[in-house]
Amino acid sequence: MKRAIVVGGGISGLATACLLQEKAGEAGIDLEVILLEKEKRTGGKIWSIKEQGFLCEWGPNGFLDNKPQTLELCRRVGADSKLLRSNDNARKRFIFSEGVLHKLPENGPSFLSSKLISWPGKLRLAMEPLIPQYRSGEDESLAAFGRRRLGDEALRKLIAPMVSGIFAGDPETMSLKSCFPRIAELEAEYGGLIKAMIRLAKKKKQDIAEGKVVASAAGPGGVLTSFRGGIQDLTDILSERIGKGAITLDEQVERVEKGCSAPFRVCSDRGELDADLVILATPAYATAGMLQGLNPGLTSLLHEIPYATMTVVCFGYQRERISRDLDGFGYLIPKQEGKSILGTLWDSSIFENRAPEGHVLLRSMMGGACFPQYVTLPDEEVQKRVQADLKTIMGISEPPDFVRIFRHEKAIPQYTVGHAKRLAGLEEQVKAHPGLILTGNSYRGIGLNDCVAAAQRASDEAICHLQAR
Repeated sequence: MKRAIVVGGGISGLATACLLQEKAGEAGIDLEVILLEKEKRTGGKIWSIKEQGFLCEWGPNGFLDNKPQTLELCRRVGADSKLLRSNDNARKRFIFSEGVLHKLPENGPSFLSSKLISWPGKLRLAMEPLIPQYRSGEDESLAAFGRRRLGDEALRKLIAPMVSGIFAGDPETMSLKSCFPRIAELEAEYGGLIKAMIRLAKKKKQDIAEGKVVASAAGPGGVLTSFRGGIQDLTDILSERIGKGAITLDEQVERVEKGCSAPFRVCSDRGELDADLVILATPAYATAGMLQGLNPGLTSLLHEIPYATMTVVCFGYQRERISRDLDGFGYLIPKQEGKSILGTLWDSSIFENRAPEGHVLLRSMMGGACFPQYVTLPDEEVQKRVQADLKTIMGISEPPDFVRIFRHEKAIPQYTVGHAKRLAGLEEQVKAHPGLILTGNSYRGIGLNDCVAAAQRASDEAICHLQAR
């Protein structure tokens, strides 16, 4: 029997281990899969905390259904019966700018009537088709791309808040190609974003006329999807599918070495295990520590991937104490507004069962790459700042009835300029160690869909490796 060790019990490790078990069985490979997790629970940053009738997500709150990988995984493990699509409210998103919550425009007429972008800013956006195509081979930051193609106002009020909302990142340092590869591809293929939109709209219209299947009305963003018991339902089901006998909790892997009777030896605070295959589904900084003795070059490259901090603040209120309409997803805040929070999600408006009857749940984000120091603020200061921002933005003057604060010192990997070059270097270094596979959100996508897609690739690579030996 061959042995594969998966290190890390977050969504990446759980999905990889589960898929590897099933694919090995399908391929007729006699394989023992062992998953090692340093915490006393599986799930990593996925953790749905239920208290006093509120359901608070410690980390991500769902995934978009526009990509097939996660939905396919759900069907494979029997989690599809628990799927929960977000309410139509989730389509309505806002930006807080110059003291006002502006609904993000959904089409041309609403964009023209919106006061979020000034008329000079709109005219600058309209000039986008005239902007020369970027032909330099150098990696370009999101900020540089935004200023070049769309103008400074669009960067400040649209792109920067989006980057903070998705990556908790700073657009001045983030890589366009690594964060939003499709946007870079559209410019390269069509010469500009508006040109691409026009060409793609024509193609969609032609496809419909020819009877071809096209994207649904949900659009390219898809529908935000979770589970009735919170996103943790998925990781719990994966853990059950893998089996308790294959998962060891509260075990800290310290290093990966060359083995004697097998290609690898995994050394932890509990002992040593030999393995034919090792998959590290851990954050880049943790992976770097494990590989220091095996390959210092890998460690050096992994340490170049920074992480942003994040503080998640959940406030519960009686619905009658909030006067404003909560028909929407929530809002993001441009940095120049000078607020403490990056934005607030109206969680109980997005998914059902997130708050008790007659109550609402708001979830605010604080920190990110631009404000890393906020993660060290005491709870009293965090609550004070969030309350002050909610009073200014939403008119909520009374204190919340329910408060939970979660801190992530290293929350989200940052795909900074040069990230693609670092990945190429990592791939080259890993080639020297056949059977060593790196996966997770440190490399090619931070979302849940990206993690599941990476798990698919990692499990396929593992099977190919085992079949070749």
